[in-house]
Amino acid sequence: MDEVTLEIDGEEVKAKEGTTILEAARSIGIDIPTLCYHRALTPYGGCRLCTVEIFRGRRSRLVTSCVYPVEEGLVVKTNSDTVIRDRKMLIELMLARAPKAKVIQDLAKEYGVEKTRFKIEDPENLCILCGLCTRVCEERIGVSAINFVGRGVERKVQTPFQGTLDVNFDVCIACGSCASVCPTGAIKLEDITPKKPIPILSEFDMGLDSRAPIYIPFAQAIPNVATLDREKCVHFATGKCKICEEFCEAKAIDFEQEDEIVEVEVGAIILASGLGLYDISSLAEYGYGKIKNVITAMEFERLTAASGPTMGALKRPSDGKLPVNIAFIQCVGSRDFRNKAYCSSVCCMHATKEAMLAFEHHPGTKSTIFYMDMRAVGKRFQEYVARAKKDYNATYIRARPGRIEVNAENDNPIIWYEETTSGEIKSFEAELVVLAQAMVPQITQDLAGILGIELDENGFVEVPDKLLQPLDTTRLGIFACGYVHSPRDIPDSVTQASGAAGRTAEEIASLRSQGGK
Repeated sequence: MDEVTLEIDGEEVKAKEGTTILEAARSIGIDIPTLCYHRALTPYGGCRLCTVEIFRGRRSRLVTSCVYPVEEGLVVKTNSDTVIRDRKMLIELMLARAPKAKVIQDLAKEYGVEKTRFKIEDPENLCILCGLCTRVCEERIGVSAINFVGRGVERKVQTPFQGTLDVNFDVCIACGSCASVCPTGAIKLEDITPKKPIPILSEFDMGLDSRAPIYIPFAQAIPNVATLDREKCVHFATGKCKICEEFCEAKAIDFEQEDEIVEVEVGAIILASGLGLYDISSLAEYGYGKIKNVITAMEFERLTAASGPTMGALKRPSDGKLPVNIAFIQCVGSRDFRNKAYCSSVCCMHATKEAMLAFEHHPGTKSTIFYMDMRAVGKRFQEYVARAKKDYNATYIRARPGRIEVNAENDNPIIWYEETTSGEIKSFEAELVVLAQAMVPQITQDLAGILGIELDENGFVEVPDKLLQPLDTTRLGIFACGYVHSPRDIPDSVTQASGAAGRTAEEIASLRSQGGK
């Protein structure tokens, strides 16, 4: 595409043919005010705030820069006396139409417009008829659920079912695009559709925060690149949008990319698929999902993380208050023949660490840990527990809580339990309850079938000889380490991984000695 040369505010500019004056000015850092322009939408020229003065010889005229294309030899002035006078008039007209719109009030202050000389028809109106909402709905979302109706002074933005929100209108998908581009806040999603927008919950933040359809799963993801959620992306729902594709300077977005199956011939396999979390929603006695201030240990972990949904502020879900009396309940779903009979191994020390974190976040916080048996089996783990008691205001109660109720006055959970040492039934009121849910091996029967290995009764990888070959599976050349092998913490998993790597090296060396590849 050919380039043209023009002058903007005394500076020579080269721009591609078809570029608008507004785009050319922005490319050299000149900001022309506008309320109706959006880079992803067709220019409309509705607000006319982007008016500039153009010159050809001695002749000059005012044009709307967001729709007027650059021309060879054109001279443009974005802040001439004529332009400023015209903008002030436009701001007065907008103040008359939407006097409470903050963006217009800010523009009026910037240009020295104290008040409007025109009649204010509706003091509560915020819409300036910029058209951004209608264009994004039609051009990008592809549904046209909102548009202009009426003419002249009666012209307004409306939906086909305005005023009849009880009507089930399926065109609007409640994406919120119209509200997100509205410069004055005139568009409220609840006024547009009876449907409730459904946020996309972040899996990494345990559903405590939302994410976009294009996202990086978590900060340490490998590979550390963004992924596109096909099920939530508007383009795959309507065939339109693609705004992200235009905004991506690296041109990295490919909507035509498909999943691939890559076959690799290997000499050995190490299975290290990690752990998953047992679904405790069926354990009604703990009230998880019903009592607001009952959360899981992983949710607590994200709430105290600096990169979490609250930026490290420990806020309880019901009212956002800082809890200073926290209860931790161990073995939720584990060591229970109705659910998972085995001990999850890491929960006792995890709860101790979380109690310390709570105290460090807010000194004085009291943590009470309800446990069946204290299993601090690692090196100096018992010292860690003793330190939590002494320095971090942690109390340990040997008990198996049987029921959690809620105090209706303050939303505090009330724990009913039998104290093992005395046999007494007691209650304990906390501001926040943290449940240590059982952990499960992250492997399915389908994957085990593909690999040709066996799993034990608890879903862990079956090890035929735990004494002589503790990292082998029931199939030669496939090894396992980490939580998929058996319940264990990070140091043990790292040690196992080193052992599995050694066994893999032995297997490959054996194959080579036999003439294999």
